Amino acid sequence: QVQLVESGGGLVQPGGSLTLSCVASGSILSINGMGWYRQAPGKQRELVATIRSGGETNYADSVKGRFTISRDNTKNTVYLQMNSLKPEDTAVYYCNADIVDSDLHFSPYWGQGTQVTVSS
Repeated sequence: QVQLVESGGGLVQPGGSLTLSCVASGSILSINGMGWYRQAPGKQRELVATIRSGGETNYADSVKGRFTISRDNTKNTVYLQMNSLKPEDTAVYYCNADIVDSDLHFSPYWGQGTQVTVSS
């Protein structure tokens, strides 16, 4: 009954910026941690950034200083502001959220992914 939908991906030149968003909807009681992961062709999915409900953040070393994760708890939305994009940032980006639903069931949820391509 819970769904996560990502948006904001696309094609951008090196050095450019994109903002991804992920909206959780459904029978949600609370959302704990939220995060962004990415997977490039031929590589394993890797953590990009996480944010706890209280605002504590964690970033992969490869994106520190360039990416910013944030959330709007009133909208059940998590964002990823990506600046100074590099070709190696090209990947499918997935939203993740740990959610307690209205039936008091805890489950991790994943979005369908949004493609980010950094190329000149």
